[in-house]
Parts: sequence; structure tokens; C-alpha cells
Amino acid sequence: MPTAAWLNLKRRQVTAMAVNEIKLKEVAQTPLAQILQQYVREGDLYRKLDDDRVECYSCGHRCVIRPGMPGICRVRFNEGGKLFVPWGYAGALQCDPIEKKPFFHAYPGAKAMSFGMLGCDFTCDYCQNWLTSQALRDPVSTQMADLTPFTPDEFVAMARRYGARVVTSTYNEPLITSEWAVDIFKVAKREGFVTSYVSNGNGTPEVLDYLRPWCDLYKIDLKSFRDRNYRQLGGKLETVLETIKGVYARGMWLEIVTLVVPGFNDTEEELRDVARFIVSVSPDIPWHVTAFHKDYKMTDPDNTTAAQLIRAADIGREEGLRYVYAGNLPGQVGTYENTYCYHCGELLIERYGYRILRNVLHGGHCPRCETRIAGRWD
Repeated sequence: MPTAAWLNLKRRQVTAMAVNEIKLKEVAQTPLAQILQQYVREGDLYRKLDDDRVECYSCGHRCVIRPGMPGICRVRFNEGGKLFVPWGYAGALQCDPIEKKPFFHAYPGAKAMSFGMLGCDFTCDYCQNWLTSQALRDPVSTQMADLTPFTPDEFVAMARRYGARVVTSTYNEPLITSEWAVDIFKVAKREGFVTSYVSNGNGTPEVLDYLRPWCDLYKIDLKSFRDRNYRQLGGKLETVLETIKGVYARGMWLEIVTLVVPGFNDTEEELRDVARFIVSVSPDIPWHVTAFHKDYKMTDPDNTTAAQLIRAADIGREEGLRYVYAGNLPGQVGTYENTYCYHCGELLIERYGYRILRNVLHGGHCPRCETRIAGRWD
């Protein structure tokens, strides 16, 4: 016979599920959600189940969604036994240096035409793009959200007008809007553009297979090496680690970023664990350690100092990574803005922030010792 404690636990679980379902229904009825329903098409990344339910596998949550309900991301929803997904708009548009994504080993100095939609499958309290990623969860961002409708052909034409070489899906979590990104990438690659993702890495093998023919570059945020931290953010560490291995195995160019947050993921032990894992996949994967600053809902930790970033980068080098960078504190992190030949130490690419000051790479090789430097070069 079930114990009283077990029965109380089950009651709490059922109550929590009911409350969450009510919240999801309320989200689906907000004015912004109703507007977004005009910009959808049937998705590719799902399978049909019984009772008109669907399983979405665009991200690692693998939501099983009942008719009339959205998934955890709030933007993929079941209508009549079909999964409908975002299509045909941007919530953010910007043309940036590719170094801002950041990609340091792909087409230095190129411009990246970036687009983002709305929604995310994580709920990070320090999100720097919360106006897009949390637009259907946060009342402030819901009121400030803005949409720009366009077609893939119109976007690619705009990228060409701005002189971009790369098009990037970013700002929100691109995995949950992969159908839209792929439709853009198909046109972009036909026109000679490089394509890229800036992602939290909460993927699935199915979505990586879907992206592989169309996505050239892939940046993943490895936010922590502790599962309890990932649970706070709304994910699982193991899913992200498997996505990192999956992206690398599929041949997309991969760079990894860890935002170093004091008191959250900045212990030497944890940073060494991150670096050792990356080395186990490949020592050629660039690792960017970047500085936290107070943002969105996380205003308690101190901002990351340059000394803390330099120590994190030192750890990466000590653990065997060939390319380690300390980002977003220009001029304060010594040599960790630059790219060096790991074999002879020659300075290859000198940077200040997102600006290229000097680039002496010759066909992707060190001009001094001819060592091949991993990356995507001209």
C-alpha cells in the first residue's frame, strides 16, 4: 500500500502539472502569442503520437505536446495533431563582426548578418538577450517585443546589401526555430554565404542531422560543468555535452563559450573539468571564457574581473587546449585576445575586442613553421 508521504508527493506533482498547464494556456492566449500564430508553418522536427499528441525533438526537452498546447519554449505548439513552428519574421536583426558571435577561427573580419526570433528553451536569470528569448515569459519583454516580417530571399538580399559574408541564427535559441533558419540557410548557401548557429547546445541527434547539410559554423555555450547548475537554467548538462560531441562529429566548425559567473561556475575545479572535457573532444576546439556582468534578473554576483578571466584562460592552456580566448574585456586580458601558433608561438591574428589589427595566416597555416591552424579560413 502506498505510504502517506508517497501520496502527498504524488498530489504535489499532479498539482504542479495542473498549474503549469494553466500557465501554458494563459501564454497561448496573450496578444503576443496570438500575433505569433500568424507567422508559423508546420514543423519538420516532430513525430505524431496517439490521441493527436506530438513529440517535438527540436531541442533536448523532447516535449510531448497535447492539442492546443505549446512546448516549454512557448513558440512550438500543437494544433489539431500537427506541430506548428515559427516562420517568417525576426525579433532582432543586426550586422556584426563575426568575432562578436564569437567565432575567432572562421573568416576573420567578416560581417555576420544576424537574425533572431522569439522564445527559448532555457530560463537563464543572466540572459543578455532576454528581450527576445524570454518574450513569452517576461511581462516587460512581452510588451517590448517587436517583429519584422520577411522571406528568406528578402533576408539574404539584405545580408548582401550590408556586405555580410555570414548569416547567423542567434539572439533567441535557434534550435527551437530551426525550420526557419534552415529555410534561410538554403537560400543563403545557394548565394555563396557561410551559415552559423549561436546556441545553448540543448540539442538532439535528430536536429543536428537536420542542420548538418545547411549549417557551417556552430557556437555552443557550455554554461557549467555541474548538472545542478544546469537544472537551475532549465536544462541538463549531459544533453549539452552530447550535443557538443555531436556537432564536432558531424563536421560543423565548433567553438565553445563559457560565461564565467562568480559564485556560480568559477571554481578552479569546475573550470578544469570544462577544459578537460573540451580536450577530450578535440584540443583544436577554441574555448572562449567571457566576463559576466549584472543583467536581467541576476544582479547579486560581482562582475567578472580581468584577473579572473585570465586565470580561467590559463587553466584552459594548462589542460591542453591549443586556442583559448578571454572575451569582452578589450585590452585587459593580455595575449588572450590573439591567436598564436600552438607549435612555435608565432602571433597569427592580433585583435582588440572585435577588431582585427593584424592577420598573417597564410592559407590557414603559420607563416613561420607551416603548422596547420584549425578553423575555416579563406
